[in-house]
Amino acid sequence: MARALVMDPAYILLDEPFAGVDPRAVEEIQRIVLSLKRMNLGVLITDHNVRETLEITDHAYIVHQGRILISGGAEELVESKAARDIYLGERFRL
Repeated sequence: MARALVMDPAYILLDEPFAGVDPRAVEEIQRIVLSLKRMNLGVLITDHNVRETLEITDHAYIVHQGRILISGGAEELVESKAARDIYLGERFRL
């Protein structure tokens, strides 16, 4: 990530930043992402750890079979019947 930031990008892509890391590392990654957002750097995250990702995002997309199923804020996604039926499950909570 440091190498990418040296290039002064407008956006940075983080692919599965929460995969296989312990809870303390998740918190540190979340702090870093929030810091990047405060610097007005766009951060695109692809990750299957939905809770950890939705906690720090302004806008999210759920992609199903190559198409955007739903997009919006965390609450909008969690309350979506389609998102629950296809991806999140009925018991999902933030």
